[in-house]
Amino acid sequence: MPATKDITLSEDEKKQILNEYRSLLRKIQDKLQKRDKERIRQAFEMAIEYHAGMRRKSGEPYIFHPIAVARIVSEEIGLGATAIICALLHDTVEDTELTLEDIENAFDKDTAKIINGLTKISGIFDLNSSVQAENFRKLLLTLTDDVRVVLIKLADRLHNMRTLGSMPRDKQLKIASETDFLYAPIAHRMGLYTLKSELEDLSMKYREPDMYKFIAKKLNETKRSRNRYINNFITPLMKLFKEKNLKLDVYGRPKSIHSIWSKMKKQGVSFDEVYDLFAIRIIVDSELDNEKSDCWSVYSVISDMYRPNPNRLRDWISNPKSNGYEALHTTVVGLKGKWVEVQIRSKRMHEVAEKGVAAHWKYKEGSSITQADDGVDAWLASIQSLLNDKDQNALELVNNFKMNLFSAEIFVFTPKGDLIRLRREATALDFAYDVHSDIGDKCIGAKVNQKLVPLSYVLKTGDQIEILTSKKQKPSEDWLTFVVTGKAKSAIKKAVNEELRAIAEDGKIILERKFKQLKINVSDENFLTITNYFKYSSPLDLFAAVATNKLKIGDFKNLEILHGIVKTNKPKIQTKKDNFEETVAKTLSKNAELIIMGQSSDQLDYSFAPCCNPIPGDDVFGFITISDGIKIHRTNCPNSVQLMSKYSYRVVKTSWNNQREVAFLAGLKLYGIDSMGIISRVSEIITNNLHINMKSISFESKDGIYEGKIMLYVTDSEQLEIVISQMKAIEGLVSITRFEVAEEQSV
Repeated sequence: MPATKDITLSEDEKKQILNEYRSLLRKIQDKLQKRDKERIRQAFEMAIEYHAGMRRKSGEPYIFHPIAVARIVSEEIGLGATAIICALLHDTVEDTELTLEDIENAFDKDTAKIINGLTKISGIFDLNSSVQAENFRKLLLTLTDDVRVVLIKLADRLHNMRTLGSMPRDKQLKIASETDFLYAPIAHRMGLYTLKSELEDLSMKYREPDMYKFIAKKLNETKRSRNRYINNFITPLMKLFKEKNLKLDVYGRPKSIHSIWSKMKKQGVSFDEVYDLFAIRIIVDSELDNEKSDCWSVYSVISDMYRPNPNRLRDWISNPKSNGYEALHTTVVGLKGKWVEVQIRSKRMHEVAEKGVAAHWKYKEGSSITQADDGVDAWLASIQSLLNDKDQNALELVNNFKMNLFSAEIFVFTPKGDLIRLRREATALDFAYDVHSDIGDKCIGAKVNQKLVPLSYVLKTGDQIEILTSKKQKPSEDWLTFVVTGKAKSAIKKAVNEELRAIAEDGKIILERKFKQLKINVSDENFLTITNYFKYSSPLDLFAAVATNKLKIGDFKNLEILHGIVKTNKPKIQTKKDNFEETVAKTLSKNAELIIMGQSSDQLDYSFAPCCNPIPGDDVFGFITISDGIKIHRTNCPNSVQLMSKYSYRVVKTSWNNQREVAFLAGLKLYGIDSMGIISRVSEIITNNLHINMKSISFESKDGIYEGKIMLYVTDSEQLEIVISQMKAIEGLVSITRFEVAEEQSV
C-alpha cells in the first residue's frame, strides 16, 4: 500500500513498534535458533532504518506493515526464519535506497532472490498488456524456484486487505477485484483455506458492501440458535466416541460470508434458505500409522447415528487433493431434517488444511515430506511448462494460470494404473497433454474403460484412459474449443502459432510485393497501421490472412498513402444487435450527467456497457477501451473483477452528478411457480400502481414453472428497487433479479 514521508515518530508510536516486534518474537522464539534470532533482529533494524519517516495512507508508521506481514507468515502460514526476514524487508528494495546487493551481503543469496521476486517490476509496457500481469509473470518465475515468494506475497496481500479501509473507493475496488481474481484462488490452490476465505470475505466487503453487511448481520442474529443446534448434534456423538476410545476435538464453524453469498446466487435462494450455514469439524488425535483407520472409525459412528447422503461423501484421505489437503467430508441428515456437513481430519491433516503446503514444505525447518507434496510438485511443474511458452504474453499467462487454479478435481488412471489428477470437465485430450505435450500433439482419440471415445470426451473420476496417437496428426485450432486445462491450451496455441508463422512468412512476401507496387514503404510502422485498420490482433495474423486469401489485396483500396506512409480512415463496422440483452445497450440514454476523471461527461466520448446496464444511482466505474472510448460499468458487473484486476491502469474514477429526469432502460428477470394471471399482476404493479412505462414483457412457462423478462424505463436504481420490492409480494414468485449479460465484452 502506498506510503508517504514523515520524519517524526511519537513516543507512543515507538513503543507500539517495539511491542509489535516483541509480539512477533514471542510467538516464534521456541522454533528459532540463536543465529535465526540475530538475523531477524538485523532485518528488523534495517526495515526500521530504511522505512524511517514513511507512513501509510492510514497515517500509521509504515514499519507496522512489514511487521504484520512477518506475523502472518510465521503464525498463520507457518514459515521459518528466512521467510520472516524477507517479509520484514519485502518493500525495501522497491520503496527505499536499499539494493538487492545490500541484502545479499547482509544475509544470503536465497534472501535476495526471494525479495527480488517480491519486488514489482518497472519499465514501460505495451498498452495492450497489463502491468499487473507482467508483475504476476515475474512472481511465477520466482515461484517455481522458491514457493516462499508466493506465500509471502499472499501474506502481504492479506494485510493490505485488512487495512484497505483507509484507501479511496476506486483503489479499494481495484485491489479487491485483483484479490478476488487471483490471490484468493492462489491461496486455495496452496491449501491455505482459512486465508483464502478471509481474502474472499474482505474482497466482498468492498465490492458488495450492502450484501456483506446483510449476511454478517444475519449470521450474528442466528449465532445463538446455530450454536444450540451444533451442541445438540454433537452431544450424542461424543458418548459413542468415548466408548470407542477415540480421542478427538469437535468444532462447529459458520461458513464464510462469501461462500454463503455464492450459494445464494448459484441456487437463487435467500439467506434463510441456505441449508448448510455451518460445518462440523472433527479433529482426531491419531498416530501417523492409524490416521486413516481412525478417521473412518469416526465416520462409521456418525453414519450409524445420522443418515449420510451417499452422493456427498468425499474421500480425500485415500486420494489427497493436489494442494495436499486430506480429510473425509460427508453430509448427513441431522436433527429436524437439516443437512449438516461433517469434516473429519487428523491433527496432522488439520495443520496442513490450515497452513497449506507450508506445513510440510521442504524448506520448512524440521518438516517431513508427505505424499501430498507429489501433487504440489506436479502443479509447480505445470506452471513451469506454462512459463516455457515464450509466445504467450503476460495476460495469456495469467489466464492459463487461472485455469490451473481449479478447485474441483477428478481422479483418473493410466493403463498401468497410475493416478492422475485433472480439473473437473477435463477431456481425453486434456489427459493426453497432461501425460506429455508430444502425446497431446499426436492424439487422434482415446479408449476410456476399453471403449473408443473422441478427443472431446469429458472424463469422470475412476476412468482409465489409453491414448491413441498418429505421427500424421497435427494440433488444430478447433481443439481450443473443448480443452479446459491451461497446459493443454498453452501447448495447442504454441503448435498452432508455429504453423501460423510458416504460413505468415508467405503472406509477408505477398504483402511486401504489393507495398512496392503501391509505393508504400516496407516498414514495421506501416504493417502495424494496416494490422490495426483491419482489426487483426498482430501483424502475424495479418500476414496469415493475406496468405490464405481471407484478406484480399483489393481490400487495400481505401488506404491513403502519403510519402510512402499509410494513412487510414477507420472503416465503420456495423454490428447486429437484435436480441433482448443487446437492446438494453441500444436504448440507454446518455442524458444523465457523469463525472469521469473529474470532468463532466459532456466533454468525453463514453457509453454504457451492455454487460451490466448501469443506471443512475448504481456504483459505477469507467473503463478506457482500445477503440470505443470509455465504457461505464457497474462495480458489481460480471466483468468488473477481470477488468479491474487485469487492466487497472485503464480504470477511471466515475460518479453520477445530479442527473436530469431521464428514463433509463433496465431489465428484470422473474422466476416462479406458474399461475393464472401472473402477467396481468406484474403489469398492474408496474403500470397502474407505480406508473412506470414498459418497453417489453415476455413470459415462458414449462412444467408449472415460469421465467419472465421485463424491460422498463426507470429514472434511477432507487426507483428500480421499489419495483422489485413490490413485485416480491406476488404469490409464487421465487426470485427477481436485475438483468445482466454474463458474457465477457471486448476490451
